Amino acid sequence: MDDKTRTELEAAAFRGLVEHLQQRTDVQNIDLMNLAGFCRNCLSKWYLAAAQERGLDISDGDAREAVYGMPYSEWKERFQHKATDEQLQKYEETKPLHAKISGHNS
Repeated sequence: MDDKTRTELEAAAFRGLVEHLQQRTDVQNIDLMNLAGFCRNCLSKWYLAAAQERGLDISDGDAREAVYGMPYSEWKERFQHKATDEQLQKYEETKPLHAKISGHNS
């Protein structure tokens, strides 16, 4: 497979994942982090890092909106629930397994 085709397939897979996560507003970021070690915010940070590596000037807010499908503040207001003590404990326990994101200190 040539590089152009691979890149197109990877981009399509990313768009599919983002679309799925936009539809699954019932799935909280903390649950994604606890189970998979990444969440919507991680995807937006990877997106932002990729843009910056290519010299593009986009903001964190622009990157989040690309992933969330709306301004982050709106998504939080509409869909984000307060994390339970159990979720927060699991988050701390799984921290060593969380995604490594270039240019982001967790």
